[in-house]
Amino acid sequence: MRELRTALLALGVAVGGLVLAACAPGANDLAASGAGEPAGFWLGLWHGIITPVTFVISLFNDNVNIYEVHNNGNWYNFGFVLGLSVVFGSGSKASTPARRSVRSSR
Repeated sequence: MRELRTALLALGVAVGGLVLAACAPGANDLAASGAGEPAGFWLGLWHGIITPVTFVISLFNDNVNIYEVHNNGNWYNFGFVLGLSVVFGSGSKASTPARRSVRSSR
């Protein structure tokens, strides 16, 4: 039973890694040419959400960028920051409900 649990955990980690790697954007061909539609709010939001995966991949691949340079300005930036806050903003202690201490009566 223990071997099955270990094998399922290893399989889950491998599948999870493949799913996260599939989210990473490819090379930015439009950055140099400036052609095509600039990235807007929704693409900024998506790039903000996948930033942790993209960052790790960008450490090993010079063709992957975290931030889209060919964007429409403030709306892309707002989406990017909102996407970052979705990923990194939910871990604060302020977001959890307050616990009340229960005193035992003797």
